[in-house]
Amino acid sequence: MADIIQPVKGTRDFYPEDKAVITWLYEKMGEVSERFGYQEFDGPFLEYIDLYAAKSGEELVKEQSFVFEDKSGNLLALRPELTPTLVRMIAQRQQHLYYPLRWWSFGPFWRYESPQKGRGREFFQWNVDLIGADSPEADAELAAVMAAFFQEIGLAPAQTRILINNRRLMDRELAKLEIPPGERNDIFHLIDKRDKMEFPEWEAYAEELGLSLSQMDGLQALLENDQLWEESEELVRFFKAVDALGASEYVEFAPYIIRGLDYYTGTVFEAQALTADVSRAIAGGGRYDDLLSDVGGDPLPGVGFAAGDMVLIVVLEELGLLPEKRDRTPAPVIVTVFDEDTRMASFSLAAELRRAGLKVNCYPEVEKLGKQFRHANRIGSRVATILGPEELAEGMVAVKDLRERDQVQVPRDEAPEYIQGLLEKDLSA
Repeated sequence: MADIIQPVKGTRDFYPEDKAVITWLYEKMGEVSERFGYQEFDGPFLEYIDLYAAKSGEELVKEQSFVFEDKSGNLLALRPELTPTLVRMIAQRQQHLYYPLRWWSFGPFWRYESPQKGRGREFFQWNVDLIGADSPEADAELAAVMAAFFQEIGLAPAQTRILINNRRLMDRELAKLEIPPGERNDIFHLIDKRDKMEFPEWEAYAEELGLSLSQMDGLQALLENDQLWEESEELVRFFKAVDALGASEYVEFAPYIIRGLDYYTGTVFEAQALTADVSRAIAGGGRYDDLLSDVGGDPLPGVGFAAGDMVLIVVLEELGLLPEKRDRTPAPVIVTVFDEDTRMASFSLAAELRRAGLKVNCYPEVEKLGKQFRHANRIGSRVATILGPEELAEGMVAVKDLRERDQVQVPRDEAPEYIQGLLEKDLSA
């Protein structure tokens, strides 16, 4: 017997119970997005590599993207993120859109990662962006959307925090440390790696970048200053708006949050969840006011965030917040097949019940009714119908309540209403 071919490393099989979790997340994300007035959109899964090369930083393109050549010799990439696609799409129709735009999306992305728990090469990501609004209050709205989602899925403020910083503020502080403008992006990357590296390794990295001892001391003091936000007019306005939006319990200033992508220009945020004393980043984003002009559009301010599904699912599972896994049929009604002579009549009954708005699973073969009932119980059906020769002759349908084990006969034209009544009784119980 041949070995079973395994899935590609870093990808996932979504059996029905796993797909139900993704669907649940998608529904929650959509519900919260639309509560704030965001419209759903999406872009292609393939883009020219040039779109990412100058927009997301060389590391994302050279080390983390799946890149290949098409038949014309063009280099294409499976999308590693959505923001460059978003701004390309806006640039194409820039004069025909109504601003500010509030757009959201949820779909698959690919990065050439080293697979581990909570991180894969193929993942789903929620993206939320506000385009055409240039204010700290717009930034605060994105933080409020994130906080509303956490509340919706059961993550309390004690279990997750949205950490905030501002690149313009940090740029001014780096200037005070006499770090030249051309070297500050490197220092931003150094700051971004502070909580990802052991201190001796991080210190060695700082030395490689040429920081003096006094600059290193100054940088460390900067990253420990929890009151630094008070020196930024943007952040003072931001936190005032966050409070007005009812999200302040989830949001706090963190000077060590800077975000790794090169296109962020102002406020940045990263949501971290705490489980078993381990902090995990579950969402991140920020303001990117220059990105649209980089793809040929007119300058237009923007702010957004993204949240991947894999770490989020790990966190929710560890905290016991995932919905109960469901691998059962979404159809609560099963139409049995009494015998070969009544098979087509059973199919017709199933069609009638579906036209009446019911979700119906019709047994596909002629089997003993006991076997069909056992199958119905295993897949989670709530009601079964039987249409034998007697019922057909009398214009009736036998309806079996699989939970109470009661069976009654009802006129065929009244069957949809009767079955619906049984199902609604469950919902009101």
